[in-house]
Amino acid sequence: MSMLKNPASKYRAYPVVNLPDRTWPNRILTEAPIWCSSDLRDGNQSLIEPMSPEKKLRFFKTLVQIGIKEIEVGFPSASQTDFDFVRLLIEENLVPDDTTIQVLTQAREDLIARTFESLQGAKKAIVHVYNATSPAFRKIVFRQDKDGTKALAVHAAQLLKKYAAQQPDTDWRFEYSPETFSATEPEFAVEVCNAVSEVIQPTETHKLIFNLPATVEVAMPNVYADQIEYFCRHINHRDKIVVSLHTHNDRGTGVAASELGLLAGADRVEGCLFGNGERTGNVDLVNLGLNLYTHGIDPKLDFSDIDNIRRVVEECNQLPVHPRPPYVGDLVHTAFSGSHQDAIRKGFAQQDPNGIWEVPYLPIDPADIGRSYEAVIRVNSQSGKGGVTYLLEQEYGIQMPRRMQIEFSQVIKAETDRCGTEVSAGKIYQILQDEYLDACTPFSYCSHSLQESGGTSTVAVEVAHNGERKTLSGSGKGPLEALVSGLNMGVDIMDYHEHAIGSGSTAKAAAYIEVRHNGQPARYGVGVDDNITTASIKALLSALNRSLCQCT
Repeated sequence: MSMLKNPASKYRAYPVVNLPDRTWPNRILTEAPIWCSSDLRDGNQSLIEPMSPEKKLRFFKTLVQIGIKEIEVGFPSASQTDFDFVRLLIEENLVPDDTTIQVLTQAREDLIARTFESLQGAKKAIVHVYNATSPAFRKIVFRQDKDGTKALAVHAAQLLKKYAAQQPDTDWRFEYSPETFSATEPEFAVEVCNAVSEVIQPTETHKLIFNLPATVEVAMPNVYADQIEYFCRHINHRDKIVVSLHTHNDRGTGVAASELGLLAGADRVEGCLFGNGERTGNVDLVNLGLNLYTHGIDPKLDFSDIDNIRRVVEECNQLPVHPRPPYVGDLVHTAFSGSHQDAIRKGFAQQDPNGIWEVPYLPIDPADIGRSYEAVIRVNSQSGKGGVTYLLEQEYGIQMPRRMQIEFSQVIKAETDRCGTEVSAGKIYQILQDEYLDACTPFSYCSHSLQESGGTSTVAVEVAHNGERKTLSGSGKGPLEALVSGLNMGVDIMDYHEHAIGSGSTAKAAAYIEVRHNGQPARYGVGVDDNITTASIKALLSALNRSLCQCT
């Protein structure tokens, strides 16, 4: 089946809002919104394998460290795992006093009751209830008219009040979402929300949150902004209402829709770190927050160690972050083009450390988010072969991970600057050998023994340390964690990759490990051996040796 020559026969543009006196195009953002992370609910629901309680807790602590004060921690009425996680946070007193947990429930009494059960003993909480309001859902999914849809929302609001009254020691706040708001008639969305507000009776100290989701992006971001401005103009008791955005990314404009929605009067944004979420994802909170930062607005979020945040998210979600998304991708501060490299180099040379940032091609100083600028140097031979990575892979089977490509290119650049000529594939491999494979001071690998039992590895690695034999012994979840334990030197493994070189009986294993030692800049190490465990141990020692040499 091919694409339609006349897509209008099957698809139609979403109608625009009649708002000729719209004001949002002339507004300027001056402050950050209220942030709410939905990573542990919306983001978690989108995963093939949802997070374990251990991963959810690790993610929760990361969100707290970033500074997000409202965190949607689960859907306790729909999942026993989520229910138990909410109980864990409350019973272990893991929620900071300045942070509010939020939970989601559908507009059904049994589910609402179960939700409040999960929150028993909470100091404060937001209960978020929703029902779909758009014509397609009314007609196809629920077979309800407008009155029935509104009645469901009103009844849910009544239930929120009822069950909250049974737990008066908790500081309750309520949130209502007319799900599929972006595809709902604006006047009907206002009608439903006003009816909910009449039940809740919000106050200036306990404002009602109306979350207006682009559950599915159906129009350009300017239409969503018009919908938000229309809503803000017509909702009753606006001074007692928090207008919240929850944009998805079906059209690839989730960030733009949220930015325009904030211009249109919204107060709050729900989203996920790096844009994880159903289908094409939710709005990317890191992208949105750092966009504000580069406009001189404090996002009230701490992304000063963006690589570690990415590491936590990747490990918890089991999803890699692409090398190209803004601010966090491995390659976003990397220039492959010589003209780009030249402009950036000149920009750094002329940049006033205390002045307004003005470096070509770099909208943010990488140092502000714990990164550095790395210009990847392409090495082209006369025969037209590619750069460093291409030559090593083609000639020697070496497949360096992305960040090591950046690191190693600087080693090559130092050599080309020194000799003033182009380097061959053989020379590149020799530099790799000298810099990484032969990095054996102060720790040189001799041998090791490994025992594994019940998921625990115990390793004893014999090394030559400054010319003297010694044994490093430790235990952990795997050989590398065990060796790190035995080193007892403040070593963190930031990245690990492995692959085979060749095939059959002559194949060897290559391991690449990125290590951070005592908070110093991370360094890679490389190990090659017939045995993958041995290669990994050699790679870790190589990285540690390189890091120690940089410190001296």
